[in-house]
Amino acid sequence: MEYDVIIIGGGPSGLMAAIAAGEQKANVLLLEKGTKLGRKLAISGGGRCNVTNRLPIDEIVRHIPGNGRFLYSAFSVFNNEDIIRFFERLGVPLKEEDHGRMFPKSDSAQSVVAALVRELSRLGVDVRLEAPAADVLYENGRTAGVVLKNGETIRARAVVVAAGGKSVPQTGSTGDGYPWAEKAGHTVTELFPTEVPIVSHEPFIQKRALQGLSLRDVALSVLKPNGKPVITHRMDMLFTHFGISGPAALRCSQFVVKALKKAADGAVNMSIDALPDVTQEELFQRLAAQCKEGPKKAVKTIAKTVLPERYASFLLEQAGISPQAAAGAVSHDALRAFVRLCKRFTFHVHGTLPLEKAFVTGGGVSVKEIEPKTMASKCMPGLYFCGEILDIHGYTGGYNITAALVTGRLAGMNAARHALAAKSGESGPPARAAVD
Repeated sequence: MEYDVIIIGGGPSGLMAAIAAGEQKANVLLLEKGTKLGRKLAISGGGRCNVTNRLPIDEIVRHIPGNGRFLYSAFSVFNNEDIIRFFERLGVPLKEEDHGRMFPKSDSAQSVVAALVRELSRLGVDVRLEAPAADVLYENGRTAGVVLKNGETIRARAVVVAAGGKSVPQTGSTGDGYPWAEKAGHTVTELFPTEVPIVSHEPFIQKRALQGLSLRDVALSVLKPNGKPVITHRMDMLFTHFGISGPAALRCSQFVVKALKKAADGAVNMSIDALPDVTQEELFQRLAAQCKEGPKKAVKTIAKTVLPERYASFLLEQAGISPQAAAGAVSHDALRAFVRLCKRFTFHVHGTLPLEKAFVTGGGVSVKEIEPKTMASKCMPGLYFCGEILDIHGYTGGYNITAALVTGRLAGMNAARHALAAKSGESGPPARAAVD
């Protein structure tokens, strides 16, 4: 059987692409190599599924440091507010939480997946599970269909590759689509992990001195060789047996990866400001006054009024102060050394966990070779890309999934228009034409 459009991949972008193509009255086949659709959706947001973010478009783009500006054209066609209306129409009311994150009122990712699957059925989209694609067919300079791993060939006038990146491989994202893109003439930029825990070989990490300790609302920075920040994220973080994790560390991770490429000694400095709302002098004056008021108290008793006890004791030792020392016996110079560490504890990091452990894949099909309003390939007529296979990566918090759903929407809609135009004997819109 010949289809108008085949979509490869049943993740967020693939599901949206299949629905968008179905809405155009195209004959659509969705191929998924796993046993169920929407596996990445089902585990996103801690099983609650953070489907988008309601911040203004400029803020959304700022939270997608990997080629987010490419999405401005796409957002002019379909944006985060359109995503919200789309899910409301499917019977999935959403609620707004902190930092603009949008979740289903049901607090269930499964309700999101179920609604998308119901819409596929309503639109008459054919779905084949456990149907891994082996290759995309290109004939006479255009896209012609898909070959499955079982040897079956399915012809189509347009193919949407929504096969994902290489992160979270248990959901089926194992990098299958990159060779198909290269075969069509596309550049695949170097892949790297983003939104991933950071590794450090510092002795205090190896000794597990702070393992399991969580710091709330700290300013975590990746530093340039001159000590100035490359990036700072103010969020929670966690010390682990291999380094650091938690939201602040995950957001910093892609900058660690990039900085390490330039680091001659294989290490990059990071720093923690544990008390970003007070200045160094304000903190010193506060602690000095407390030491004066309670000179017989152990200095760690005073230090733990501003920091978690384990971290306070650790920084006191780093400053050369015994945590048990009487507060009155601590010199102002020693106290200032401790305060400096509270505001800027610097340590080396040496890498990240591998791409397979990352939440998001950095790198992918170069966006320079993709039409920004249609997601059409500039290299191969009838070929479209969407989602994480593209060289677009953002922070967690509804930003990556917004990029996936928006690019999926445009890819599916325009693949269907291309295919239907071809079927009717027309040449179809020129490759660079904008959609209405």
